[in-house]
Amino acid sequence: MTETTQNPLEATDTEAALTYAAERRENIRTFVRTHPEYYIAQFDKIGESAKFTPTFNLMAGIFGPIWYGARGLWSWALPFLILETLAFVQMARGLFGDLAADAFARIASIEGTLELRRQQLAAAIENNSDKVDVYQRTVESLEDAIGGIRAEAEALSEQGIWIALSGLAVLLIVKAVQAIVANWALEARFSDWLSNRTVRSGLPVSQMIFSAVFMVLIVIAAMLHYSFPGRFNLLSEFPTDPDYRLVSISSVESFFAFCVANGEVLFDMITYGIRLILDALELVFVKTPWIVIASLIVLLTWLTAGVRTAIWSAAFLSYMGLLGFWEKAMTTLALLGTAACLSILIGIPLGMFCARRPRFYAFIQPIMDFMQTMPAFVFMIPVIAFFGTGKPAAVVTTMIFGGTPVVRLTVLGLRGVPESVREAAISFGANKWYLLTRVDLPLASPSIRAGINQTIMLSLAMVVVASLIGAKGLGEDVLEALQYANVGQGILAGFSILFCAMILDRIVQGQRK
Repeated sequence: MTETTQNPLEATDTEAALTYAAERRENIRTFVRTHPEYYIAQFDKIGESAKFTPTFNLMAGIFGPIWYGARGLWSWALPFLILETLAFVQMARGLFGDLAADAFARIASIEGTLELRRQQLAAAIENNSDKVDVYQRTVESLEDAIGGIRAEAEALSEQGIWIALSGLAVLLIVKAVQAIVANWALEARFSDWLSNRTVRSGLPVSQMIFSAVFMVLIVIAAMLHYSFPGRFNLLSEFPTDPDYRLVSISSVESFFAFCVANGEVLFDMITYGIRLILDALELVFVKTPWIVIASLIVLLTWLTAGVRTAIWSAAFLSYMGLLGFWEKAMTTLALLGTAACLSILIGIPLGMFCARRPRFYAFIQPIMDFMQTMPAFVFMIPVIAFFGTGKPAAVVTTMIFGGTPVVRLTVLGLRGVPESVREAAISFGANKWYLLTRVDLPLASPSIRAGINQTIMLSLAMVVVASLIGAKGLGEDVLEALQYANVGQGILAGFSILFCAMILDRIVQGQRK
């Protein structure tokens, strides 16, 4: 008589598996709240394979986007809502819509013209005019057009049932897809919920009501708008009043007039400071002999990026010199240098200040978003109002557009310094200044240099736009080429701008490497 004994390790594994399965079932019950046994079976089936496992959820198929929204699966609910709305719109158009409304509107418009031409034809016949044949052909042409459009309208009216059937077919397909992917999508959300219990679970009544009301309103509004075009003005035109716009324009103009009248001293001081830097850089780049500047640029490129890049820089500079773009290229570099220097001098300290002050950074972040996303032609308007036209205004415009990357990347670099390194430095007695200059800035320097590079590139991208408000340089040639359709001049000047950007990029990137 033999006696079998179970391995203790196997018994432990079995107990652990049973414990895990029981805990998983309890978690599923807590997560779904409704029909837990059904979802336990479906989730187990889905979890057995890493691939997509199709199942069928009847409730998800019937209620569609409402079910997905109530379950918190809005990334699925909105695409399905769009598809179902299109299907319902097609069904409503086919069953109740006036498909020939546009055609009859065209007929009414042509009939008005036809009546006028008939009167002209009658007058020409009465007066024995030599234009009788012209009017006769015009009337016949308009009558033929009306006949063709009327036939088209009749054909459209007969297609209503087919349009409704196509909408029904799309709706059924979408419903089937919703039912098939519902459990798979909900199981993925369940996995997220296991690691983050803040993810919404269950089927709250408030979410069901909100989802149902939202979906139904969207579908009804779309059906009414597309099935009965022009009948509901609220759906086709936003309710507004022209006085709102006029009052807003007047308020904005009054605000800028107040700023210009009371801030003249401040704007004059800013203009004077920009002029000092700009005149100094123009003296260096424009007035200095070309051979000196070219040699310095090639030498700097060689020291930072290597011999090969220095040779390419010499070739680019030769291109600009031989084609007569040297002085304008140096003027562009002076203008760009002024804007970039001011952006860097302001941006890096501001980024250092924001890196350890999240609330202040959260306050200025929308301002920087506004500076980067607002079209340049829009913020040029207040700049011209405050600073007039000319190079100072161009510098300010360039700073607004290109000054934000250095702030963002400085904050990113300083926040990316490992806390363990900072704590080690503090434990060895490092003060705040030593911590900043010997730990934070060296470790954040790659990100800061990338910010400087991006600021320079974005500033150079404003060369042509800045020429619209009086800035000289290569942008002026491109603007003139646009005005007179001078393709050759525009392309050659554009290559000069490109080569300036490449030289500066290689210098900054080479130093970073």
